[in-house]
Amino acid sequence: MTKLSVNINKVALIRNSRGGNLPNLVQVAKDCEEYGAQGITVHPRPDQRHIRYDDIPLLKEVVTTEFNIEGNPTFDFMALVLDNKPHQVTLVPDAPGALTSDRGWDTVADAFFLKEVVSELKGAGIRVSLFVDASERFVEGAKAIGADRIELYTGMYAQDFSKNRDKAVKAHRQCAILANQIGLGINAGHDLNLENLRYYKEIVPGLLEVSIGHALISDALYYGLGSTIQMYLRQLR
Repeated sequence: MTKLSVNINKVALIRNSRGGNLPNLVQVAKDCEEYGAQGITVHPRPDQRHIRYDDIPLLKEVVTTEFNIEGNPTFDFMALVLDNKPHQVTLVPDAPGALTSDRGWDTVADAFFLKEVVSELKGAGIRVSLFVDASERFVEGAKAIGADRIELYTGMYAQDFSKNRDKAVKAHRQCAILANQIGLGINAGHDLNLENLRYYKEIVPGLLEVSIGHALISDALYYGLGSTIQMYLRQLR
């Protein structure tokens, strides 16, 4: 079964909009695990508009499944993850003011920089995943750099799913086949939801983990957090 990691950034965004500690981010993380989530994902950004840097040690203390921290490997980000050592770091090439992640690494052009970063993280005992577009060239580049996994950017898949789902997923399947052949683990994330998740999981072989935040938290407004997590888990079975 593909694991579900719940991204709780949107919960932190709601909390930050009023100050204080409502909703309680730590309690939400614990509840997500209680409801069946197999991981917790956070993506601290430089402006700390949702997940704040001081949230990380508190979450590290309570998460009992897999703790995944996403982000651009700036000096501050690297210090944060090396101090707190999550199970997995997912490197994402976000610009400082990016609204959301909208592209993956060019693992060929950025190979020199990424190789040093990946080596440092792996030396600290942290599994490293690289956020990449669905291109076999970038998959091969991730392997050459020394990454443990790739996370396939599914934004364009989600955008094109309703038009032609076979065409939308084709490159992802090809990348997954290649990744399986060369020994890279496969994660996926961005705009996956209850409509497009099951098909993606069925077509993309060897999918280990999906990270879902925006759609899942939005659905939870209607169905409740516990029920929503179970709905997403059913799509992955």
